[in-house]
Amino acid sequence: MTNCIFCRIVSGQIPSKRVHEDAEVVAFEDANPAAPTHILVVPRRHLATLDDSSDADAGLLGRLVVVARQIAAKRDLAGGYRLVMNVHAGAGQSVFHVHLHVLGGRTFGWPPG
Repeated sequence: MTNCIFCRIVSGQIPSKRVHEDAEVVAFEDANPAAPTHILVVPRRHLATLDDSSDADAGLLGRLVVVARQIAAKRDLAGGYRLVMNVHAGAGQSVFHVHLHVLGGRTFGWPPG
C-alpha cells in the first residue's frame, strides 16, 4: 500500500527509530508519544484493521503481543504497561494498518478514553 504511512515506515521509505524487527513484525518509537514509553508494533504485511484479519492471522496477531512483551521487558516496564489496539475510527484508529501500542513509564487510569 503506497499511501499507508506504516507500510512506508516498514519498507524504509520513511525513517523511524526502530526498536525491533523480524520477518513478520516491525516495532518503532511513536512520533507523538502519549507516555514516556510509546512503541508501535506493526505487522510487515498490510492489514487495515483487526476486522480485516482472519483465523489464519492468529499467529501474526499473537506475534504482535509477544514482541510487545519483549519490548516491555527490555524497557523495564515491570511496574506495569498497557497494550492498546484501536479498531476503526470510532475507537480512535487513525492509521489504517493494524498496530499495537505499547505504553508505559507512567500511571494509567481506568477507564481509558
